[in-house]
Amino acid sequence: MGPDPAAIRLPPELRPGDGRFGSGPSTVRDEAVARLAADAHGYLGTSHRRDGVRSVVAGIRAGLRELFSLPDGYEVLLGNGGTSTFWDAATCSLIERRSQHLSFGEFSSRFAAITAAAPFLEPPEVIESAAGTHPAARASDGIDTYALTHNETSTGVMMQLGRPRGAAGLVLVDATSAAGGLRVDPREIDVYYFAPQKAFGSDGGLWLAWCSPAALDRIDRLAATGRWIPETLNLAVALEHSRQDQTLNTPALVTLYLLADTLHWMLDHGGLEWAASRCDASAELLYGWAERSSFAAPFVAKPGERSHVTGTIDFEGVDAAAVAAALRANGIVDTEPYRKLGRNQLRVGLFPAIERDDVATLTRAVDYIVDALT
Repeated sequence: MGPDPAAIRLPPELRPGDGRFGSGPSTVRDEAVARLAADAHGYLGTSHRRDGVRSVVAGIRAGLRELFSLPDGYEVLLGNGGTSTFWDAATCSLIERRSQHLSFGEFSSRFAAITAAAPFLEPPEVIESAAGTHPAARASDGIDTYALTHNETSTGVMMQLGRPRGAAGLVLVDATSAAGGLRVDPREIDVYYFAPQKAFGSDGGLWLAWCSPAALDRIDRLAATGRWIPETLNLAVALEHSRQDQTLNTPALVTLYLLADTLHWMLDHGGLEWAASRCDASAELLYGWAERSSFAAPFVAKPGERSHVTGTIDFEGVDAAAVAAALRANGIVDTEPYRKLGRNQLRVGLFPAIERDDVATLTRAVDYIVDALT
């Protein structure tokens, strides 16, 4: 019987400055929390219909337009709930008759399942591939909406985005763990939607989406057809409130504040290219370590498909769960794999707020723990 993982103690030099490596909720910057505490009395507990909160929402919408270099005519929408809520909203307010979905992990498959269950839509076309890979979208007759996923959080696979050649429908992209950490060309996309608790280092309870003029037209047109859409899932209602820098119902004010703070931080340092470059550097370090390791290897075989925001590393001959338990006992948390994937691996958040030096220290800590366990 080997040593108790929880009893292993790392020396001080093998403890990262910040031990949070979760894939969502992710690291929240200490500076942002300190500013929130300083501003709390004039912000928390105030009305989201008044300028104190509406100005924060306005700043978020303007910041996202700048961060993503949105073309003229694109608008930023936001609403209560998270990405799961947006899938329901998109099913009601964006898909006309039939959608195509790329399914290559837990989260990309969920949107397909929602549209398949919608009684007012035709069965979707679903293109699947094995975990650790991604399929390619293709133009198909009768498809009015193409649903892509920029980064599959469950498996650590990212994909290059582009409008399928010859496709006439809208292109929707789930960017929940990608937005703010991966590069994107908005001209190739009609709806890019996400939640702020990952690359934007905020909290949950909110969805955001930027929409092209074609998507805005689809939202208005479907709302005018008489299709019954619950008010909380009606993107025409969300659009109306977003234009007033509000949400339909009371939002989580902490989430808004932290998101706005991260946007300022990114824009002040160089915008999306700067943020994505931080993720690139951390990913290069993590995967390079795994490729040199005698017991670890990147789960995703193709280097170009390995995520730069959520790295997945397989282990051989070592119990990854024991390694994760030892890390957790030393204050290095949330490196466990996605539960339904069922692999002997670690999953490491590589979002912009996570320092490259902390990723480097994490890899050395893993080496130390593996030596102690074996």
